[in-house]
Amino acid sequence: MSESDHHQQEPKINFWGDTPEDEYYNLKGVIGSNSFFNSPRGLNLFTRSWLPISDPPRALIFMVHGYGNDVSWTFQATAIFLAQMGFACFALDLEGHGRSDGVRGYVPSIDAVIGDCVSFFDSIKRDPKFQGLPRFLHGESMGGAMCLLIHFADTLGFEGAVLVAPMCKISDKVRPRWPIDQILILMSRFLPTWAIVPTEDLLEKSIKVEEKKPIAAKNPMRYRGKPRLGTVMELLRVTDYLGEKLKDVSIPFIVLHGSADVVTDPEVSRALYEEAKSKDKTLKIYEGMLHSMLFGEPDENIAIVRNDIVGWLNDRCGNGAQV
Repeated sequence: MSESDHHQQEPKINFWGDTPEDEYYNLKGVIGSNSFFNSPRGLNLFTRSWLPISDPPRALIFMVHGYGNDVSWTFQATAIFLAQMGFACFALDLEGHGRSDGVRGYVPSIDAVIGDCVSFFDSIKRDPKFQGLPRFLHGESMGGAMCLLIHFADTLGFEGAVLVAPMCKISDKVRPRWPIDQILILMSRFLPTWAIVPTEDLLEKSIKVEEKKPIAAKNPMRYRGKPRLGTVMELLRVTDYLGEKLKDVSIPFIVLHGSADVVTDPEVSRALYEEAKSKDKTLKIYEGMLHSMLFGEPDENIAIVRNDIVGWLNDRCGNGAQV
């Protein structure tokens, strides 16, 4: 096999191709870095930052990824874009995801993970060079639900939240039916890490553009196993809790959802918008878009969603760079 043939068979090291990371960030005009954060629980959590070249940044964006995902593959396309718009972005691989500690795909306690996020975000807020800047949350899918839980844990810590197809409730269409749910609850107490819960390939259902599906599938850090019993029980517990707490949401927010999303329910986002006591709230439902609105849609659709996010942020931290 020739060297060029061998090179072509190597997996992509980044979702954008073989350009080294630092070089890619330079080409995009952002400052990218990564490190590990030691959480109060003693977990080593992988973190990334994407900073604008302009100093100081216009605001801080604290980002939370979705289930099975991580911050190093397609998720960071949005962070790079926001950094180009003048925002400093920070994110971490949640426990059991990406390069962070934990059993792959296993989230034993969402509450503990929320504590990790708050602790990491606080460490950024304490940096003298970021003092006085507006602070926003940004979450996708499960990460959107977690942003609301972070808001409940730190009600005065953020000026707003961007919630992209948030998993605020598990749809009744995909919930386990009685008595299966009771059996799963019982089994999860004894075998919480058992990867057994049957589920369809959500990647297929999330991404509209066929050419983008293999790119997402090549993520070397993506969790590919069946959902673990303990993780599913935690997600059901937390989303049930959130469903009851929508009326207590007080943070300014924009919630964005595709009307054709079958992974998380756009009707729950509509309920969040209607029930939340936030005085500043915005709902965007995009006709025909699927779950992965910031990667899996045609580029013109992604541009529409990005425009809405940046426009919303601009209105809340002073106008600046426009798309």
